[in-house]
Amino acid sequence: MSEPPRLDDALAARSAGAAWLSVALMDARNRTLRWLGRFESESRLHAQPPDGSLELPAPWRAVGRAAWFQEYWVARHVQRARGAAGEACAPRLASVEPLADAWFAPTSPDESVLPPSAEVLRGYLAGTLETTLELLETAEPTDEGLHVFRLALRHEDQLSERLAAAAQWLGVAAPSPQEGLGTPPPGRPEREGLWIPGRRFQAGTPPGSHGLVPLNERGGQEESVPEFEIDPHAVSWARFVPFAEDGGYDDSRWWSQEGWAWLQATGRRAPRGVEQWRGGVVLERFGRLVRVDASQAAAHVAFHEAQAWCCWAGRRLPTEVEWELAAASAGSRGFTWGDVREWAAGRARLWPAAAGLRVAGFRAPDPARGLRVLRGASSWTPARDRHVRARVFVEPARDALFCGFRSCSA
Repeated sequence: MSEPPRLDDALAARSAGAAWLSVALMDARNRTLRWLGRFESESRLHAQPPDGSLELPAPWRAVGRAAWFQEYWVARHVQRARGAAGEACAPRLASVEPLADAWFAPTSPDESVLPPSAEVLRGYLAGTLETTLELLETAEPTDEGLHVFRLALRHEDQLSERLAAAAQWLGVAAPSPQEGLGTPPPGRPEREGLWIPGRRFQAGTPPGSHGLVPLNERGGQEESVPEFEIDPHAVSWARFVPFAEDGGYDDSRWWSQEGWAWLQATGRRAPRGVEQWRGGVVLERFGRLVRVDASQAAAHVAFHEAQAWCCWAGRRLPTEVEWELAAASAGSRGFTWGDVREWAAGRARLWPAAAGLRVAGFRAPDPARGLRVLRGASSWTPARDRHVRARVFVEPARDALFCGFRSCSA
C-alpha cells in the first residue's frame, strides 16, 4: 500500500482527497495561529504595514480573512457542491460572526467598525475550521466536491507569505526556523548561465486536467521557444549592487518611461529596505538592521528596478514561457527557484485558451491596472504552495512582497 502524500506536497494540495485535505487544513490554520501569536505578543496585531494596500493588510485583517474566506466559500456557499462551476456571486448564508463581512470582506471592508480582539479572532478561526472539517467529511470525493476545500487551503497558505511580509515591515522579530513559518533565502554561489535548447513547450495547464487549477494557469499555451540562456538562480545582491554604484538610479537610459516616472515620484534610491551598499549590503529585516550575504537573492525589488537592471546589464527578463520551460526541464542542471518570487517580462493576462472562462474563487486580471507577473515562490512560501505553474498578478511597483528576478541573454 502506497504512503500518503507528505503535508508539504504541492501536487497533493491540488489533487488529494478529503483525508489529506483535512490534515492540511488543520496544518494551515495552526500556522495562521502561530502568526497571530507573534503579532499579538509584540502588540502589532492592529498595526498597519507601511505598504498600505490590500496586498499587505493589517495583521488582524489578514488573519481573520483566512477564516472568512474559508467560511465564505465552504460553509456559507450554497453552491459549493458545483465546484469550479459555482457562481461566485451566488447568495451566501449568514456568517457565524455578525461582523465578519464588515471586518474581512476584501472588496469593501467597513473601516468604521472597531477591529476584533485576538480572542475574537481565535474563536472565529476555531469555529470556521470545525465547520469546514465537518462538511469535508460528507463532500463528494470528486474535483467538483473538493474544489472549495482545496481553494480554501491554497488561500490560507498564500496568506502565510503575506503575513511574513507584514511582520517584516512592522518590525516583528523574525521567526525561528523551528516555527515552520519560513526563512531568509540561502546564499548561492555565482554560476554561468544555462543554455536551454529550443523546443515546443506548453506553459500553463492544458484543458481537461484534474484537480484544483487556478484560472490564471488554465488553458495552456503551446509555442515554439528558440534556444535561450538564463540565470540558474535569481540575481543576487552581489550582481545588483554594481548597478546602484554605477549611478543606475540616476540615469534615465536604463528605465522605461513608466519606471522613470515611478522612480521620480518615489525618490527611490535602492530596493525597499536597503540601508547601505558600501562595505556590504545592510538591510532592514524584521525590526533589525542586518548585514546579509551578498550571494543571497536580491529581494523586495520592484518590476521597474528589475527591468532597469536588465537594461543596464545588457540582459532582459525571461518571458513566462521561458521561465516555466527552464523550471520544468533544467532542475537537474542547476536551475533553482523558490528564493524569491520572480518578475517575468510582459503584462498579466490569461493564457489564450482560458479567455472567457470563469472559475469559482478566481478572477481574471483587469487590463486597466497594468499588472505584471511574478513566477515561482519565495523562501517564505509554504512548500505546499510552491508550484512550477503558479502565477501571481501584481502592480509593477509592488515591492513589499518577497520579489526579485533572474535574467536572460538579450
